[in-house]
Formats: sequence, C-alpha cells, structure tokens
Amino acid sequence: MYRRVALNILTAHRIQGSIRQQYPRHSRAAVHETSHPPLHETRHPPLSAEISQTVPILDAPDLRCAQEPGHVRSVSEKLRQKGILKVSLGFADRKSRYLEQLLRSLHQNHGHQLPIAHSATRGWFWDVLPSSTSFQTANCQARSETMEDFPWHTDCSYEDPPPRYFALQVLQPDRCGGGTLSVMNVERLSELLSSAARESLARPEFLIRTPPEFVKHPDHQHIVGSILMADDEGRLSMMRFREDLLTPLNERASAALKELKQALQGAEARSHSTLHLTAKALPERSIILIDNRRWLHARNHVKDPERHLRRVRWDAVPFTVY
Repeated sequence: MYRRVALNILTAHRIQGSIRQQYPRHSRAAVHETSHPPLHETRHPPLSAEISQTVPILDAPDLRCAQEPGHVRSVSEKLRQKGILKVSLGFADRKSRYLEQLLRSLHQNHGHQLPIAHSATRGWFWDVLPSSTSFQTANCQARSETMEDFPWHTDCSYEDPPPRYFALQVLQPDRCGGGTLSVMNVERLSELLSSAARESLARPEFLIRTPPEFVKHPDHQHIVGSILMADDEGRLSMMRFREDLLTPLNERASAALKELKQALQGAEARSHSTLHLTAKALPERSIILIDNRRWLHARNHVKDPERHLRRVRWDAVPFTVY
C-alpha cells in the first residue's frame, strides 16, 4: 500500500510540473500591476489574451491611490506608452472622487491640462445614461443619452483643440449583453489606407460641425481642420473623426473620406486593429482611460436601460504633433 501511495505522489508531481511548463505563471503579471501588496489586490475577471496583451491594468485599492506618486506616475506612463489603460477600483465610488483627484494629480505632477466642460451648462463629468425625458443640456438629447449604437468616432472632434484623453467609469454595466465598448487603433487603421488617402486626410479640408447639445458659444458652431495627423516620429497615429459631423470641402477630401469609411467597415480593420470590451471585461468599479486621438471608439446597441457610465475628458492641447 505504501508503495502505491508513493507512486501516486510521484505521478502527481510530474503532472504538476508539466502544467507549469505549459502555462507559466508570469503570463498575467506582464499586464497587471499594483501599487500595494498582493494582500490588497482587487479581484476582477480575467481578460481575453488579445485584450490583456494590449490593455494594461492597474489596481486602485483605495482612494489614496489617486494622489500616490507611484500610482499616478504609472497611469501617466501607461497612457503615454499604450494610449489605453484599465483601472480597477477596490472601493465604491459613485461620486467619481478617484477620477477627480487623479486628474488633479496628473495636472500638478505630469503636465496634463485639467478637464474641459462638456457644454455651456455641464462641468467636468457627463453621465452616459439612457434617458428619454431628462437631458443634461436644455432641450437637447445627446447621442450618449440614447440606447442606440454609436459608430466609430473621436470624442470632441469638433473642439479646437480637442481633449487628448477621456475616461469612462462603469457605475452599472449592461446586464443584458449590450452596450459593448469597442476601440480601434488609429495607426493600424491608417496602414490600411492608400498613401493618397492618408495625405488628403492630413490636410485641413474638412468642416467639422458641433452638435447642438455641446455648443458653448452661439457664434462658434463648427471648425475647419484635418482628420489625420502624424506624431513626432512621422507615424500617422492620430485622428479626429465622427462621420455625421464631417463635410469634405473638395473632391479630393471627399474621396479620401470615402476610402476611410470603407476601411472602417472592412473585415481587415475589425481583425487587425479592434478590441471589444464587454461588460465582463469592464465590470462595475472599472475605469477605462483612452488616448482620444490614438484610438477610435464605438458602442453597440444598449440593452439595459440602467447601464450607467460616467465620462470625463481632459488635456485639451492643439491637434498637432506631440
């Protein structure tokens, strides 16, 4: 009997060693960091391999993280490197105190400009919440206040200058399988365009209209600018785009815009440059921070009428090279 037990133990050790070789423990650590000991680690659902390789994750176990130098520095560095970051809160924060204090810390210590007001009547924060009767601006329903899908766009493409970053805090995810946030990498998207289209999109030959709900001054309802812009390394990695607000000002611009729209709808763009962040990837107490110029984003139809995100936009700097 003792001989049989010893053989069983030896077999179990061999199996365990084989499993460790096939599935190394460091695979998650490559994308997950925390400013606190593992004892305080926030638990959140594992991301798919594709998303976890692209989207870094930081934990914020308590509100103090928003002012802790190491944590704030990590946020700044990840946004600069990847242009996208997920923060998992370890505490309830219905008033978005973490985001407010984090943005003040980024402003004070890392040169980020403070958030912009959403409209003439709204301040830093905007509730992305379906409503058919109560709107956050007088007599105007924003698209984010509907349950409709929202195709690929840049936030505040009509602003001059537009905000470099935006964040969405999940207060209530869509519990019915809708409202998925999708993001598309602009640099990879631009690689699918012809050189002639890229050159035309980089010219200031497009009229960009301001939606009525976001007009701040009656005499300032549109701008003229480009859609695509190169960064300081010459890569066409920045864009401002929202199709329903764009009017090309000549035939060359019209042809380039048509090619861009075809690329956005193509299978290659979906497989080559797109991530889909479902409610499982972004549960309650999640915050997704995104470089508004390096990533387009979209939303499919909202199915849960109580889906509730809170948005903030900041670091409005000229739409030129970094």
